[in-house]
Amino acid sequence: MKKILIANRGEIAIRIMKTARKMKILTVAIRTAAEPDAMYLSFADEVFDNTEDLSEIPVFLDIEKLISIALATGSDALHPGYGFLAENAYFAQKCLDNNLNFIGPTPDAIYKMGNKTIARRLAMQNGIPLAMGSDGNISDEEEAVAMAEKIGYPVIIKAASGGGGRGMRIVRDEVEMVKMFSVASREAEKAFKDPSVFIEKYIENPKHIEFQILGDKKGNIIHLGERECSIQRKHQKLLEEAPSVALDPSLRKKMGSMAVRIAKAVKYLSAGTVEFLLDSEKNFYFMEMNTRIQVEHPVTEIVTGIDLIEQQIRIANGEELKYRQSDIKINGWAIECRINAEDVQSGFAPDPGRIEKLSMPDYPYIRVDTGIREGSAIVASYDSMIAKLIISGKDRREAITRCKMALDKVWIKGVKTTLPFFRLLVRNQNFQDGNFTTAFIEKDLEKYYYNSEYEEMLAAWLATKLFVEENLQSDSINVDFRDGKGMSPWLLNKRINQF
Repeated sequence: MKKILIANRGEIAIRIMKTARKMKILTVAIRTAAEPDAMYLSFADEVFDNTEDLSEIPVFLDIEKLISIALATGSDALHPGYGFLAENAYFAQKCLDNNLNFIGPTPDAIYKMGNKTIARRLAMQNGIPLAMGSDGNISDEEEAVAMAEKIGYPVIIKAASGGGGRGMRIVRDEVEMVKMFSVASREAEKAFKDPSVFIEKYIENPKHIEFQILGDKKGNIIHLGERECSIQRKHQKLLEEAPSVALDPSLRKKMGSMAVRIAKAVKYLSAGTVEFLLDSEKNFYFMEMNTRIQVEHPVTEIVTGIDLIEQQIRIANGEELKYRQSDIKINGWAIECRINAEDVQSGFAPDPGRIEKLSMPDYPYIRVDTGIREGSAIVASYDSMIAKLIISGKDRREAITRCKMALDKVWIKGVKTTLPFFRLLVRNQNFQDGNFTTAFIEKDLEKYYYNSEYEEMLAAWLATKLFVEENLQSDSINVDFRDGKGMSPWLLNKRINQF
């Protein structure tokens, strides 16, 4: 493997490029009309200019275009990152058909794990715990009502080909089922071009626990421990940590073995993630498998010391895993905050715009993965992520304390962000104690927004500074110094600058 086309953008493109450079492998990035000056372009060894392509379909979703770019640039491999076509079995097969090394699992594994009804069937066949549900897809409202009555309300409708909360509806009675079935099916069709849905028992207030998997072409499969992903809104993750306070060594071993078992059922290779729901009685249920690198992979890298992108590349290159399960040790704790351009007071609505100021703390225990710098635009056509702030500590208490300090030192101007939410979250006693579930944001937080005295004071100083600077230019300031109480505007400006 000598040259990789990165079929993605933003922070994950940079993340892949950094590891490829360390491995002395060249990378190719794609310049788009939407982001002609994007930060990720400067990290690539070569840039393919696609700015003249004004198609409504983003290049990162255009299979034929991506294949042609890879061949035109002499790339012998392609990394899909996450999102876009990362879990598209047809895309993986097209890469192989064109002698391009797809850095990910086989098309067969992507297809089987991407179709939730097939994945459920495989889990059932391999003795992996499942929430009670339909054996296959549900065809209409009548069948949905009959199945829900058999399972018992509440139930959840899920898109067979979906993920990320789309095509998903919680239903608590027959009236809701008749209405929500068609809504979920239409949403699945729009998002995944597949209207198929299935039904399973809804687990009230669970924890969302996922296990990182690595598998090679020799059939070796291991897990790298768990990640806690219960802090989410609208089924979208906001904060992740590794390990989870909810698991003891015995439960970790049991859940990890089940994660490896489902991966072996599809002869899985590359990095993948097996996701479970954990109820209040410590019963766990297989939910799905994501056949790609995850957004939250850095927390696993920190606590294991293993570069997951490097492992993906080595596995795709035919190398055997150098790790066995007994080699995997969890050291310390890591927390990741997804800092997005979203207005938390408006239900986490996206807030696209240009980043005017961006300042991130720089300490040994902080890692920042970002594809944004000052002047970058958060465009509506792509996701709203600004940066991933990853904090490490010797234990959870230290990680949270450091996270609190780090969040207070982040400064972003130009768009609304999720920073106020995270500042509130890490100060919440239930979060600090580990007493939270996937319903935490909706049910246990009285508000979503945190304002510190420091922030208010800083805002006042900045407003004063702006006022002084504007009025110095117009000579409109009139300060009376005769009583000794006034301060020269020039001295005031000096003091403010010192602050």
